[in-house]
Amino acid sequence: MRILVLSDTHVPRMAKDIPKAVYEEAAKCDLILHAGDITEPRVLEKLKKIKKTVAVCGNMDATQLSSALKPKEVVEVKGFRIGLTHGSGSPDGLIEKVREEFRKDKVDCIVFGHSHHAVNEIREGVIFLNPGSPTDKIFAKFNSYGIIKVSRKIEAEIVKF
Repeated sequence: MRILVLSDTHVPRMAKDIPKAVYEEAAKCDLILHAGDITEPRVLEKLKKIKKTVAVCGNMDATQLSSALKPKEVVEVKGFRIGLTHGSGSPDGLIEKVREEFRKDKVDCIVFGHSHHAVNEIREGVIFLNPGSPTDKIFAKFNSYGIIKVSRKIEAEIVKF
């Protein structure tokens, strides 16, 4: 199974839409995860028309999104548990903060956003994946998204563009 991972799309503030390459990748995937700061409902609806999409709210999302989406989700894929949240506060210590949110959930991977800075690392056997932002480079040198591959194991990668 191939999962597209997005966060901090910030449409229309940072771009009129998500880049075409991201939509093309979405069509190749089996599932889309969005870790918040979608900001406009039309972006979420467009993603849902491409593939099943699970999203959480971020701190910059429109009221229509923040009232409809949860701040945290746990998605099970082929026996692996993926935690999904946006993150909050200072980017310093963000991994520790999101880890604490899922401490009791026994997850194999935690997807988060908020900092716009791509992260893919393993700590204590848990993958921490922040896909960065496909539209905003304020805190990063590149735009990016993430891919999670699930088969007999779970692994993640950052795609820079």
